[in-house]
Amino acid sequence: MAAWLLWLIAGGLFAAGELASLDLVLLMFAGGALGGMAVALLGGAVVLQLVAFVVVSAGLLVVIRPIAARHLVDRTPEQIDGVAAYVGRTAVVTERVDHRHGRITMGADVWSARSEYEGQVFEVGEKVRIMELDGPTALVADALE
Repeated sequence: MAAWLLWLIAGGLFAAGELASLDLVLLMFAGGALGGMAVALLGGAVVLQLVAFVVVSAGLLVVIRPIAARHLVDRTPEQIDGVAAYVGRTAVVTERVDHRHGRITMGADVWSARSEYEGQVFEVGEKVRIMELDGPTALVADALE
């Protein structure tokens, strides 16, 4: 098998590994593998290919990775994930909600719900706001819309 093809395969494997780690290190090694591939395509010896791999990888790690990491962190807004994304959203009551039980719908999702405070009751069709999630149960309050 041709040396340049081995370098290409190595670069692809490093890039695929980067998808699992998301650390931007393996991606720099993939760039180094492309440097080794370039030397192989030019007919360079295996030692020169390895030197190209090391030099390009090190250069990318020292110069490009910090810049790329900074841009990823600075330009990515803090994102709320999981069930925390539901807090603050509005829903519609489908079964009377009181402090002990009830049901709401949010889009196509049906949730069990209870009112946030004792004595608060929401009738079918009212809009409520999800204030907190207690396991699979949403604690709701007035939507104030």
